[in-house]
Amino acid sequence: MISLTLSTERTETPFKLVGIRTTTIQKIKPNDDQSHMQDQFDVLGEIEWHTLASSKFRYGGTEVEAKQFIPKKGLLGRKRVFIGPDSRPYRWDLNFRVLALSRDDASRTEVARFHRANLGIVGRKRKAMLEVSPEVAHMMDTVIMTFIYVEKLRKDNERASRNTAALGGG
Repeated sequence: MISLTLSTERTETPFKLVGIRTTTIQKIKPNDDQSHMQDQFDVLGEIEWHTLASSKFRYGGTEVEAKQFIPKKGLLGRKRVFIGPDSRPYRWDLNFRVLALSRDDASRTEVARFHRANLGIVGRKRKAMLEVSPEVAHMMDTVIMTFIYVEKLRKDNERASRNTAALGGG
């Protein structure tokens, strides 16, 4: 497995009280000049977040709605499926504490898993980490883009559950 801390990728989502928010995802650009040691970044893509309409992905000169690119699957919509650049189907499972990416076929081979940060109160302290199988290294950009999307969905669901519980609704 390849372990990534999100310091090799960079995201920015400027705060807006009203309107559409856009997350810009950047990746480190190889530096040809060894004397210039400051990191350079290229834009990998963007996710334009919508509340009422479908969010949008922009990458490689294309724009596609999330409901077409990575639609919901399953009874509660806790799965998101997409076709990778290798023409294979993949599926993110959005469980309460875990995000896992697997092939959406009979094998159900897990190819990525997100480990949340641990403050070290119980267990060892660690930074958040996305563990990715070398099997999907050829489509790392797609793994990163879809991960950022589903992690935001998972966080939003977790926040909504906490708010409902705090109001006495669950």
